[in-house]
Amino acid sequence: MRAIVTLGFILTSSVLFAQEPADAIRYSWLTPQGTARAQSIGGAVTALGGDITALYTNPAGLGMYKTSEFILSPGFSFANNKTSYRGSSATDSKNGFNYGPVGVVWGIPSTRNSNWKNVSVGIAISKTANFNNRVLLQGNNNQSSFSEKYLETLYNNGNPVDMVSAENDFPSSASLAYWTYLVDTIADADGNVAGYFSNASVGTGLKQRQVINTSGGISDFSIGLGANYNDVFYIGGSLNISTLTFTRTSTFREEDATSATDNYFNYFEAEEYLRTNGVGASLKLGIIFKPVDALRVGLSFHTPSWYSFKDTYTGSLTADTENYAGVQSKESTELTDGYPGEYNYRYRTPMRIGVGLAYLFGAQGDVKAQKGFISADVEYVSYKGAAFNAQDNSNADDKAYFSDLNKTIDNVTKGAVNLRIGGELKFETLMVRAGFGYYGNPYTNNYFGNAADATKGSRMNISGGLGWRNKGMFVDLAYIHQIIKDAYYPYRLVDNEFNVAKVNSTVGNVLLTVGFKF
Repeated sequence: MRAIVTLGFILTSSVLFAQEPADAIRYSWLTPQGTARAQSIGGAVTALGGDITALYTNPAGLGMYKTSEFILSPGFSFANNKTSYRGSSATDSKNGFNYGPVGVVWGIPSTRNSNWKNVSVGIAISKTANFNNRVLLQGNNNQSSFSEKYLETLYNNGNPVDMVSAENDFPSSASLAYWTYLVDTIADADGNVAGYFSNASVGTGLKQRQVINTSGGISDFSIGLGANYNDVFYIGGSLNISTLTFTRTSTFREEDATSATDNYFNYFEAEEYLRTNGVGASLKLGIIFKPVDALRVGLSFHTPSWYSFKDTYTGSLTADTENYAGVQSKESTELTDGYPGEYNYRYRTPMRIGVGLAYLFGAQGDVKAQKGFISADVEYVSYKGAAFNAQDNSNADDKAYFSDLNKTIDNVTKGAVNLRIGGELKFETLMVRAGFGYYGNPYTNNYFGNAADATKGSRMNISGGLGWRNKGMFVDLAYIHQIIKDAYYPYRLVDNEFNVAKVNSTVGNVLLTVGFKF
């Protein structure tokens, strides 16, 4: 056993590079949000227009406003997750409040005898992504240990780092394992560090368990302009300022699968805390063509969102190595003069292109005579377009890290096609709606290619709702049932096998929209 070397705690320039391809998917594999009306028809609004949701989908739809309105959209969501990891399953759930667009659209008729009939200005804020979730996974493992990722950190190009580096340079990860004797040194004949080993007893089996709590979301403040040319062409654009907050607390525990008390390992528990704050901006552009009153064709283009991110992170680890060193605990802040780790970087989401078609029944100049509609969208998203970049391009290590990360994103993601369809039946002041959305698999088959498990993902939205409109007031209610198939890797290794946890989730969202025309 090594002797503890007493040194002053050093705040090093080393950073915890926490970004991974899963982050790129999390921030870009999103289903469209909107009012209860838009959500209840599956989000198929690219060609429809006349809804404040146009700010976030196809701003040309703002041009169909000839009056003004204010809307408010509170909501509630509840998520249930079932995981399968190495043949074992587990379930967990989490609920929380949510909200859709809150804002105003001003319809401004033309005061001149012009083919430009009117323009409309919209301003709204909406939660466009909800990260509130809780996932539990567990299983037995006789192939690898979470602690092996600490061992890989303690080698530089195949050479073991020295003890001082092991103690201080990885304060949120491997240094915690070193101080708690979960990992220790291998000495050569001269007493120098020749390598590192883990006390976790993989050969006799390990019980693994992880609980992941996440919270936060993305809120978009949008301002847009739409214009109506002769009630045939509608064009529009919107500027979207996004604020992102993501908080993740992960607790990973490994236990000896046997009852032995003399193998130098009982358990360890590693807790990681990460908070990401970001601000981004994007543009959305669109056009709608209405050759006849009953038919509308829409085209939308969403630029990437360019984000500036800041990560704040801490870690702690407790290990019981029995007769080797007993129970030891260490927190990252003990190695960083009491301060959490921080890191700034940039992120770019993929661009999106969508086309839509809507057909109105009983379409006439008088909206009251309309009997309903059916609407469909097709959207393409190139997830390979997601990329992370260093805040300071003068740092060669940072540039190299993000270059490798972006190559991995290119390798493990692909373009996907999303489909949405929905419709409405109108009975004077009452409307009945239904919709469906399918969001394609963003992963390639070589996701983390040295893992034995293939990674696939999909999202389906099944929705329905009711609407009521009368004398300048409207109330819409929607329920959206989301079925998600995704994958999560508890840890990744370079030199040994690691496994995927398949995650099957159902998320229910109830959304109410109340609006007033003025």
